[in-house]
Amino acid sequence: MNEKEERWIEVTVCYARAPHQVDRWVVRLPIGATVADALVASGVQERFPELDVGGRNQVGINGRVVPLSTPLTKEVRVEIYRPIVADPRRVCRRKAAL
Repeated sequence: MNEKEERWIEVTVCYARAPHQVDRWVVRLPIGATVADALVASGVQERFPELDVGGRNQVGINGRVVPLSTPLTKEVRVEIYRPIVADPRRVCRRKAAL
């Protein structure tokens, strides 16, 4: 890699809409970019204006919830999570009762 290429990182931004459709965008960002920068670069909020990123829709990196100010590293996956609409424990108990 040359010096110019080392100043950039590529990250994937993912959003899974109900029920199973997953949208993915690969964005190239300068080193030091944050989760918020990746979301802006992906254009996800323009495509899905109903998203409340950082509010009802939490974000994470590789399965772990993080704040929007989290710096990114190479080859990470920024994920936008749908809000939980049911208590997972209650759903599990209901399934076990069947």
